[in-house]
Amino acid sequence: MNRNSFPATRDAALSRLTQFAPRAGQAYASGRNTDPGPDQAGAVSKLSPYLRYRMITEQEVVGSTLSHHSLPAAEKYVQEVLWRTYWKGWLEMRPSVWTQYLQERDRCRDNFPSTRAIQSAEAGETGIEGFDDWARELVATGYLHNHARMWFASIWIFTLRLPWALGADFFLRHLVDADPASNTLSWRWVAGLQTVGKTYLATSENIARFTNGRFAPKGLATVATIPTEMPVCAAQPLPKVAHFDAQTPAFLLLTPEDLHPESLLGASTKINGAGMLFDPETLGGENARAFVAGAVHDAAERVGNNFKCPAHVLNNLDAASLIAQARETGAKQIITAYAPVGPVADALARIAPSLVSAGIPLVHIRRAWDERFWPHATKGFFPFKERIPKILQDMGI
Repeated sequence: MNRNSFPATRDAALSRLTQFAPRAGQAYASGRNTDPGPDQAGAVSKLSPYLRYRMITEQEVVGSTLSHHSLPAAEKYVQEVLWRTYWKGWLEMRPSVWTQYLQERDRCRDNFPSTRAIQSAEAGETGIEGFDDWARELVATGYLHNHARMWFASIWIFTLRLPWALGADFFLRHLVDADPASNTLSWRWVAGLQTVGKTYLATSENIARFTNGRFAPKGLATVATIPTEMPVCAAQPLPKVAHFDAQTPAFLLLTPEDLHPESLLGASTKINGAGMLFDPETLGGENARAFVAGAVHDAAERVGNNFKCPAHVLNNLDAASLIAQARETGAKQIITAYAPVGPVADALARIAPSLVSAGIPLVHIRRAWDERFWPHATKGFFPFKERIPKILQDMGI
């Protein structure tokens, strides 16, 4: 596997889904925990970059899966897709956890006493079998099997005793599918902060079993010392979204949080022009940036074909230039897919007051999938997953 293993087009995503969906039942369930290595196919779908930027939607993936399997037969894979939805909903109702993560990351960057230990871990030079290989694989390819991500995080936190926030930052800077919610909360879960007191402790035996004997690291921690932090605030209601009038001329602002506007907007929506955000500051690192650069180009072509309007790439979110482009096209509103907690949402929040002052409001459109599932991410995943069958049924999936 290399950085070119994920062609950044919707067609590539659909092709991968078509190939995988027939194997999303028992084949996935029995092989999903095995990481056979970067050059082996394995049982997982490797759709995560496409889902992360919504070049393909969760609804499409689950719908395709259930066209081949019953829900009980494909339960493990459907739940895996819904973990992404759950993490986003959970963080959306507790945005302060993202802010606290950023503060902890910066504090550790400034104050952690052993810079050399961090550098050795990131370079894959710790001498720990498997861990060093995954560090190098991540940097080289932008991808790790989910089980390898868990092992890596556990060894980083409990064996090497490095700050979890710096490990989460390492992943965000290199994963092609770098996602603020999934990444931050998964690292918190391993550390014992997400489900308070419940840690994930990697063992040599488990690693050997699920890497087909490729790795069996020695000297791993046998005791998990949970980091300390301030208590997490209670869940707050989801932010409300303003009414969207499809007949009011609009300028479409596409961000990396959702690159499939064809399924977001109806055919009758009056789109006068479009801007495609490609701001490196809102993306994790070079692997994500390289992928999104191609994905934005692909989305721009689809926007032009579907909405018959020009689409321009925006290298940053500047309120003045966005207002000027909207006015030039005759738009009376700027519409964008709802951006969940993270750098894009932060950037949109900074420019929103200027847009309102200019008389061109920024209207966020939240997908029905998120509206149905996010409100149920108030507690742990297990109460959430109990609601999955009924919600899918209500949505006609």
